[in-house]
Amino acid sequence: MQLSVAAGTDVGRIRAGNEDSLYADADQERGLFIVADGMGGHAAGEVASEMAVQIVARELVGVRDLGHHDAGPRMAEALRMANRAIYERTIQEADKQGMGTTASCVLMGQGRYLIGHIGDSRVYLLRDGVLRQITKDHSYVQEQVDAGFLTPEQARYHPYSNVITRCVGANAAVEADVLTGELQAGDIYLVASDGLTGMVEDPQLKKILESRQTAGRMVDEMITEANRRGGLDNITAIVVQVVKVTGVATGEMPAISRPV
Repeated sequence: MQLSVAAGTDVGRIRAGNEDSLYADADQERGLFIVADGMGGHAAGEVASEMAVQIVARELVGVRDLGHHDAGPRMAEALRMANRAIYERTIQEADKQGMGTTASCVLMGQGRYLIGHIGDSRVYLLRDGVLRQITKDHSYVQEQVDAGFLTPEQARYHPYSNVITRCVGANAAVEADVLTGELQAGDIYLVASDGLTGMVEDPQLKKILESRQTAGRMVDEMITEANRRGGLDNITAIVVQVVKVTGVATGEMPAISRPV
C-alpha cells in the first residue's frame, strides 16, 4: 500500500487556543488517522481530544488484519476505552467537568478501511469524481434532517448547528459508528473537524481535493479558505491519497462502506 498523507491544524481567527488534536501515521502495511475536536473550556477540551487520540492510537497499534472478525469490535472498544478514561477524569477533577471530544478515526490496510466515529467531525471520500461524506454527524440538526424537519441547507445555518448529541467523555458509556469498506487506487480521504466543514462547503472541498496538488498543499488551502471565511473555530484536516493498493484480502467487500 502506498499513501500520500498530510495533516494540519490551526487555531482559527476567533479562538484563543486550539482544542483540536490529530494523529496521522502510515507505513506500507497500514495507516491510522484520527481527528478529535475537544470541548469544555479552561483547556479541558484540549485535554479530552489529546486523551482520545492517544488512547485510540495505543489500542489500535496491534490491529493489522482489517479482514479479521474482531477488527471492527476492537475499533469500537478503543473508543469506549477513551470514553471511560475521559469520563472518569471529569469526575475526579473539578476543572475538567463537562469536557468531551469528538473522534473520527480511519484505519487502512490490506485493501480496506475501517472507520470509528463519534460526534460531528467527519470523514469524506472522493472517488471517481464524487465526494461522499462517509460518516454521519451525531448532531441535533442531523437528527432534524433525518426526521424531515430540516433540509441540509437549513441545517447548515441553523443556530443549533454545533450542538452534538454524542461525544467521547460526556457520559459513562457511548457507542461508536463503525464502518468498513474497500480502498481503491486514486481514492482521496479527508478527515476533518467542524472548524473546516462548518466554514467551507462541500463543493469547495471537492474542488480542492480534485486540484491534483500534493496532499500538503490541499491541507494548507483548506485551512486558508476556512480562515478566509471567518475561521470561527479551530481547523483540522488530514488528507490521505491512496496511490497504490496491495495485499487486498479475498472475499466480497462493499463498494463504499457498510456498518460493522
